Amino acid sequence: MNKTFSRIKTQSLNRLDLSKKGSVDEDIEHVVSLLNSCEQFFTTSSCSGRIILIDKAAGSSDAHKQNCVWLFVSHQKCTCDDLMSGLSRSCGDAVLKFEPFILHVQCRRLEDAQLLHSVAVNSGFRNSGLTVGKTGKIVSAVRSTHGLEVPLSCHGKLLVDEDYIQFLTQIANQKMEENLRRVQRFFQNLQSAMSAERQHISDTLGTQEHQDSQHTHKKGRRGEQGTNKQNEINVNKRRPQHETDSCHGYEDSSLPELDDCLDLFT
Repeated sequence: MNKTFSRIKTQSLNRLDLSKKGSVDEDIEHVVSLLNSCEQFFTTSSCSGRIILIDKAAGSSDAHKQNCVWLFVSHQKCTCDDLMSGLSRSCGDAVLKFEPFILHVQCRRLEDAQLLHSVAVNSGFRNSGLTVGKTGKIVSAVRSTHGLEVPLSCHGKLLVDEDYIQFLTQIANQKMEENLRRVQRFFQNLQSAMSAERQHISDTLGTQEHQDSQHTHKKGRRGEQGTNKQNEINVNKRRPQHETDSCHGYEDSSLPELDDCLDLFT
């Protein structure tokens, strides 16, 4: 399982980035780098969060971005002038969106995905979740709910005034600021969780090694005691029948026999 996961990870990270930008967003490079440095994770897609202005076909209910014209996009805060400039090119139904940070991470084990999910939720990304495929592929999605979507024009005609655009700009920028705070919180919590997991593994291995050492030591002592006892038995077997413990008596040929002592009284 570990070899298969490592192979899939290597293949995935070596593929070309097929996103519009073609690279990881600057504000989340440290997050992506941290995850990809861990043997149990690798990222499959990500976005740091963005403010976009898209133009749908007039009267279309299809809001998929691939079928729309991108009038403006930024992964940083924007200005009212940015949005007004984009709206001036609208020919259909323009919509302003703020899309928060999103990250998809393939995980080696379900326990790894659960750890990542817990970190995400505790960092404010409460729309996060897990998916397990039929082949056992485990993916953790880190998502938030503080998005924004506001229609601004219809058939190329602006529906609101510039003051309202200025107001929406402030709202979108506030959401971007909060989004980046959550990203940083997620990064810090992830670092802490990974450090705690490494410490737990180290402690567990240390305890196991200590127990193994004690078990080996006890076996050695039992073997030594058994050898000593066997040697004692062998020594006793070699002793003459009349030999006694030195604490209780000894034999000396100079002492008279009992019969000799009785002869003295006859």
